[in-house]
Amino acid sequence: MYNHVLDYLAETVARVPEKTAFVGENLSYTFRQVYDISRSIGSAVLSKGLNKEPVIVFMQKSPQTIVTFFGVVNAGCYYVPIDEEMPAARINLIFENCQSKLMICDNNTVKLAQELSFDGDILIFDNICDYKTDNKLLLNVRERAIDTDPIYIVFTSGSTGVPKGVCACHRSVIDYVEQLSSVLEFDENTIFGNQTPLYFDACLKELYPTLKFGATTYLIPHQLFMFPVKLVEYLNENKINTICWVVSALTMISTFNTFAAVVPKYLRTIAFGSEVFPVKQLNIWRDAVKTASFFNLYGPTEGTGMCCYYPIDREFSADETIPIGYPFKNTDILLLDNEDRQVEDGEPGEICIRGTSVTLGYYNNPDKTKEAFVQNPLNKFYPEIIYRTGDIGKKNDRGELVFLSRKDYQIKHMGHRIELGEIEVNVNVLDEIKFSGCIYDSVKNKIVLFFVGDITAAELSKAIKERLPRYMMPNNIISLKNMPFTANGKIDRVELKKIYNEKYINKN
Repeated sequence: MYNHVLDYLAETVARVPEKTAFVGENLSYTFRQVYDISRSIGSAVLSKGLNKEPVIVFMQKSPQTIVTFFGVVNAGCYYVPIDEEMPAARINLIFENCQSKLMICDNNTVKLAQELSFDGDILIFDNICDYKTDNKLLLNVRERAIDTDPIYIVFTSGSTGVPKGVCACHRSVIDYVEQLSSVLEFDENTIFGNQTPLYFDACLKELYPTLKFGATTYLIPHQLFMFPVKLVEYLNENKINTICWVVSALTMISTFNTFAAVVPKYLRTIAFGSEVFPVKQLNIWRDAVKTASFFNLYGPTEGTGMCCYYPIDREFSADETIPIGYPFKNTDILLLDNEDRQVEDGEPGEICIRGTSVTLGYYNNPDKTKEAFVQNPLNKFYPEIIYRTGDIGKKNDRGELVFLSRKDYQIKHMGHRIELGEIEVNVNVLDEIKFSGCIYDSVKNKIVLFFVGDITAAELSKAIKERLPRYMMPNNIISLKNMPFTANGKIDRVELKKIYNEKYINKN
């Protein structure tokens, strides 16, 4: 059993040193180059006297960034990825939290970095990628490493506006890679098409399985996701056979009739997550790519990426919700009620994660950690930390886990307990709808529905009256040209509230 993620790389470079590992727009690296450059970067980091500390990686999306991650890990430290898309205020909050002594930039980001409130040293990739490797020092670091050492800190949004840094260790990442690879059947012939930014944990699905199997990952240019036909053509040109994308990226293709022009030829594995996939959009994909296997994945950053999976093995009606299925091996899911008791099958409860996949907690934030990473209330006999996701789920009559809603999307309206996600599911069934998102105005007690589609608000209201009980009907229905999404592909409900407040509340 491995106890360090770079054990994967050491085995693979010995087997297929000249095979292409990571491909960007203008650059690709073989496994030999990944191995050598990451060891040079690790030696450069160690020359700064760092020991098991966070290192900021502020670079554009590129194979260079990935190799820098591995370089930081080679030094026994843990990487903290940030991106130029992030607002400077958020970046400075991350600096304040991490108190890092070192940042690594590329030639495109170093000027931006110098304008931020960073007090440590700044290294430039081009100056350290061929740094003299200190084999003795790297070996000493590896010999002292244990599998609970951190590997990265990924920052998620905090309810107070202050980002929370989720800290994961080698043990949880290795467990995730092993379980995910088994379920999705990755192998040395896998060619990944990466969609997600490198500063989210979602990219773990490509980065470390590539090292494990000697697979290949293409970093798909971000701009292609605005041109669905060109995006599918890119998949075909590079014979990409495996994608693990957020739902919004997949629906961007299916909602605009892309498959009438071009169909993915090589896809064999299509995994998705982050949001509920409307069944009508899934069916468009299944009709277009009949030989592919489809998987719904579920899991929070605090659970090291994904912790549940569901192989799409049957037909679903348009008003059904695709299950999130079953926990990975070596992971357990608890469904707890408001009194921390295990709910009966069919009853809703908060999804809580138990097992190796639970991360170390929020970096330098003990108060927030204590709120979400808690003693298992079903176990009174020894210390056992579980993670409370804040998601509500239940078992269906097949014994499959189904996601219902976020705990904070559950509202009390007109005396009824309502899941806003249930309204969205019933709206997304309609053929004319591309995207929909609900918020709740707790001051005026109004359900507000936003949508993008070829239908008027009045027509939509009439259509959903046949699907929703009266107390669940939206009070306001607002048409948008484009639905706002967060950087990790989820509907941006904070932005929806902002639009609502600026254009509809303040206006009135």
